[in-house]
Amino acid sequence: MTTERRMPAPTADERTMLEGWLEFHRQTLAWKCEGLSDEQLRSASAEPSELSLMGLVRHMADVERNWFRRVLANEDAAPLYFSDEDLDGEFHLTEADTYREAHATWQAEIEAARRNAARFGLDDLTEGKHRRTGERFNLRWLYTHMIEEYARHNGHADLIRERIDGSTGD
Repeated sequence: MTTERRMPAPTADERTMLEGWLEFHRQTLAWKCEGLSDEQLRSASAEPSELSLMGLVRHMADVERNWFRRVLANEDAAPLYFSDEDLDGEFHLTEADTYREAHATWQAEIEAARRNAARFGLDDLTEGKHRRTGERFNLRWLYTHMIEEYARHNGHADLIRERIDGSTGD
């Protein structure tokens, strides 16, 4: 499977632009994981970090779930890979963890995010609140934050992928 990345049109309206850049960054993370074995996808970037490509995919599944299900739509959606006892659980991988499962879970959360976001206007406030601060956000803020979150982690993914097999690219 080859991930096709598409940049949004340079003259798109605001919502299309925000959704387009979020999709581009989602596709970029998938692209960085292509063609690697589960073992490679589980391999940590550099000691003492536990950061791995599979861990990043699992992390982003939880991030999508948090912002678009718990905060935006006020759904009762428990974390997938971490807990209060293991706040970095998405990065604590075992040989039983597979990319197939992580990718499928991540894609399911992306689909839920798209469905939930479609019900809101950019200025509409979230139905739920941030679990620590109690703040509500508009959809524009969520989109911008998610673009930032993916961009940051895609930078990590660039370095991890280069360390694994020398592959580089934007």
